[in-house]
Amino acid sequence: MPKKRKEDPIDPNNLKPEDKMKFEIAAELGLADKVIAGGWRSLTAKESGRIGGLITKKRREQSVTEPGAKD
Repeated sequence: MPKKRKEDPIDPNNLKPEDKMKFEIAAELGLADKVIAGGWRSLTAKESGRIGGLITKKRREQSVTEPGAKD
């Protein structure tokens, strides 16, 4: 019998800086309610991949506009 993944709810007011960007992108994609209710593990691989791709895109855009900035 497979183990059930523990799904911890997320509090958007108490996020680490790196998770803030991830949550902002999830909200843009309409996934904020799902993340708040079930945590990051409640997302499908497709949803997680979409968020990861947009994080990478956003970081690249920031590095182009701010050449001295670090991630």
